[in-house]
Amino acid sequence: MQRRITILKAVLVLTVIQFTSQIQAQNLMKIPPYLTKGDTVAIVATARKIEAQHLQPAIDLLKSWGLNVVLGKTIGKENNQLAGADWQRATDFQEMIDDPSIKAVWCAKGGYATVRMIDRVKFDNFKKHPKWIIGFSDATVLHSHINNMDIATIHGIMCVSTLHATSEAKETLRKALFGEKLEYNIEPHEFNKAGKATGELVGGNLSVLYSIVGSESEVDYKGKILFIEDLDEYLYHIDRMMMNLKRNGYFKNVKGIIIGGMTKMNDNDIPWGHDALEIIKDITKDYDIPICFNFPAGHMKDNRALVMGKEITLEVTAKGTKVVFE
Repeated sequence: MQRRITILKAVLVLTVIQFTSQIQAQNLMKIPPYLTKGDTVAIVATARKIEAQHLQPAIDLLKSWGLNVVLGKTIGKENNQLAGADWQRATDFQEMIDDPSIKAVWCAKGGYATVRMIDRVKFDNFKKHPKWIIGFSDATVLHSHINNMDIATIHGIMCVSTLHATSEAKETLRKALFGEKLEYNIEPHEFNKAGKATGELVGGNLSVLYSIVGSESEVDYKGKILFIEDLDEYLYHIDRMMMNLKRNGYFKNVKGIIIGGMTKMNDNDIPWGHDALEIIKDITKDYDIPICFNFPAGHMKDNRALVMGKEITLEVTAKGTKVVFE
């Protein structure tokens, strides 16, 4: 009898510890304050150069939501391909995240080079007073780096994408910024793997994730749900990047995978023999986790907003995929 009581006590203690750990994990992630009408959003260029006139659709969209807009000093700057030197882009970003009147920072354009300025930015004040950082593609560096600080970010359209973005892409960004419920029901795909999982959503552009493996910007993927998407890559390189993530233990440690757009892929004169989705399916086939293909996010007009760092429930069935942000 005494032994049975001791065992029951031990089981109870373990249950309490596990429950407490889950609650702490859920409460650890900081959600920046949601926007309200009258708030101000800053637009900055952390990578490729862009002129102010190309931002008018984004400015009009923000104003239609009752928000004010300020343009960063990098808008209109030029340093070959980039919106100014590394220090100029870092300084502009720094000023916007430190300015208490700015409630969100929206990346103007992607391309490449956010990784060149990220280590120049001091996030001490940002950690105390977080705000929404918005973008995708090259902005994956920001998502990963900031999610590592246990602060959520928004994977959504860039300012330059606004003109051609679908109404759903724009509306889901608005919902994410204003704190409204985000829930997606996606058509089934033949490569989907059924299952249900709950975990923190992380990830972004596959090429960028591959490039920051081993750096301080790399997220710990254990127990999380991984999102990936990419554009304009050779198929053999998709295979190389996926094998890198596999060998680094990503897929055996995550609870689920969401594959967004694999857009405008390239092949060699001698074909690789498989398209991007077939490559991903083959490399992930041995993992007993829910996997969703063709989620509407990435380099496409219908680039739906995702709150990176927030807990989601991913449910994949024969009828389709459901993603609910908790």
